[in-house]
Amino acid sequence: MDLGLRGKVALVAASSGGLGYATALQLAKEGAKVMLTSRSEERLASAAANITTETGNSNVTFQAADLSRKQDIEEVYQVLASRFGPPDILITNAGGPPPGNFESVKEADWELGFQLSLMSVVRLVQGALPHMKEQKFGRVVHFTSSSIKQPIDNLILSNTFRAGIAGLSKSLALELAPYNILVNTLGPGRVATDRITFLDQAAADRQGIDIAEVVRRSQASIPLGRYGKPEEFAVMAAFLASPLNGYVTGQAILVDGGLVRSL
Repeated sequence: MDLGLRGKVALVAASSGGLGYATALQLAKEGAKVMLTSRSEERLASAAANITTETGNSNVTFQAADLSRKQDIEEVYQVLASRFGPPDILITNAGGPPPGNFESVKEADWELGFQLSLMSVVRLVQGALPHMKEQKFGRVVHFTSSSIKQPIDNLILSNTFRAGIAGLSKSLALELAPYNILVNTLGPGRVATDRITFLDQAAADRQGIDIAEVVRRSQASIPLGRYGKPEEFAVMAAFLASPLNGYVTGQAILVDGGLVRSL
């Protein structure tokens, strides 16, 4: 199926690994011009090279950035404009804030979570809107978590800021619909990435059990009986980001194997 992405310019945040990388790879397979971002220039260079090799798409570039810093995001847009032009597609994403419950997290953790998880999304959208509004086309997909529907134990920061992104996304969808800019939120459940491995190990340490037991229990709670694959998440992201998606906006969709039971 042709998603109509060939030649579209896509900015994918936090994409040197995990779900961001899988999505950048999928967009490149569809012929989009893709910019990757993350803090590590070394990891970005490797990721971009791997995507180019796997897809044969030479229109893959990168820019190192700390998404908690406004100046870094502004620089990302300047570099993107010089290489491919402004984005038709924006994928917002950031490394998850540290785990912890309300009494364990510190004031500095709240500030970092706010800047990294929420304000990075605000600033990324601000940078993309002028072009999208002018051309009357845009697709924005916010990567969050299944916690937007059901809070996750010991992830108070993520639960708080991911829910804020979902609210922002719904508001933006209403405001930007007249410009044919579609905005959606995509929440992964337990998809096999380094982040999930980190959280599983943290849970194992907290409970005094082996990580294999944490994984077994987690998989048993998922109706499909397994963790998701990053590429399964990425194909949904690519559809929502594509011109083929012409009527889905303002939605919060989970890719979780049926984990969350809420309606």
